[in-house]
Amino acid sequence: MQLGIRLHDTEELPFEERIAQVHALGFACGHLALAKMKDAQGDRLPSATDALTPGYAMYLRRVFEQNRVDVAVLGCYLNLANPNPEKLRETTQRYIAHLRFASLLGAGMVGTETGAPNEEYRSCPECRSEEALQSFIAGLRPVVKAAEDFGVLLAIEPVAKHIVYDARRARRVLDAIASPNLQIIFDPVNLLDYDNYVRREEIFAETIDLLGPEIAMIHLKDFTVENGALRSVGCGLGEMDYRTVLSFVKEKKPYVHATLENTRPENALRCRDHILEIYDRL
Repeated sequence: MQLGIRLHDTEELPFEERIAQVHALGFACGHLALAKMKDAQGDRLPSATDALTPGYAMYLRRVFEQNRVDVAVLGCYLNLANPNPEKLRETTQRYIAHLRFASLLGAGMVGTETGAPNEEYRSCPECRSEEALQSFIAGLRPVVKAAEDFGVLLAIEPVAKHIVYDARRARRVLDAIASPNLQIIFDPVNLLDYDNYVRREEIFAETIDLLGPEIAMIHLKDFTVENGALRSVGCGLGEMDYRTVLSFVKEKKPYVHATLENTRPENALRCRDHILEIYDRL
């Protein structure tokens, strides 16, 4: 397992210093969200569609390669089920630009969640409707076609409060699109909510059973239960037992990228060591 971290959870330093520190902390890869990173002048890294040029991609690639850090995933977490046709067209073009950029950057994949059937990207009961699922699939098709054209992966991340809320819905999407360039990011905690978290081992087992061959990356975080809701925290700071997930990784996914989420600079190493200790004992 190649363990990494969500880059915007690390100490807020200029970009090149930040990636050097990620390597110094012992992480092999990172989850890159361009708009959440800063350059040497303290400005956010460019992320607009027309800024994603080959030269920009190659500059970033050089920095990552010099520091021996992989770009595990380039994030593009936008709503492919937006009911506004104009906004959806803009979103589709941003995905295509990110896929083209990822092909030059050398990113493992472009990653996304699965949206909601409203312009606000707001969780609602309609997320679980068949109409919402079909809308998402329709929005996803041209993006996957672009992924095929650029020779890169697009990976969707099921989330309990979004349209693709469980492994069965994700399986339907994979089967409907039927492309080897569409893969899965497995974030176990994102499949949980207050109504199902007590069944988490059953949920994780079902996800591995239904989606295992297409799982291309792992997100690692923990959760606590507070005031009738789940709150995400760093690994080892909540209720998660990662033995099932990490056993699957160790047996079936050699060298997979796995990134920590919801860490802070002061607890990142503790969270890293917690996961590695479990993994090494399996």
